[in-house]
Amino acid sequence: MSEYSERDVQREVTELEGKSATAARLFDIRRIIGGLFVVYGIIITLTGITASDAEIDKAEGVNINLWTGLGMLALGVFFLVWLWLRPVAPPVDVERLGEGDSE
Repeated sequence: MSEYSERDVQREVTELEGKSATAARLFDIRRIIGGLFVVYGIIITLTGITASDAEIDKAEGVNINLWTGLGMLALGVFFLVWLWLRPVAPPVDVERLGEGDSE
């Protein structure tokens, strides 16, 4: 009976490790920051595209919303590409690695 319960515990630990790795990838700060910058960049860029001459004149002739929106889009895309090129490695349990060596 102890072997059966140990097998169940091992299966449960494996499932939890998989969920932990998925949560780590899902809540990676680069995804959150990149996504927010892309969304806000799109909004500000659209505001800049539809800006009137009076609004541009207020900013000394510079369409500040357009340039800020494009900058935000570029930064957001940078974070998302960084996440795609360098994904989060799954967490390694050092204690379990040590146990495997002693057997």
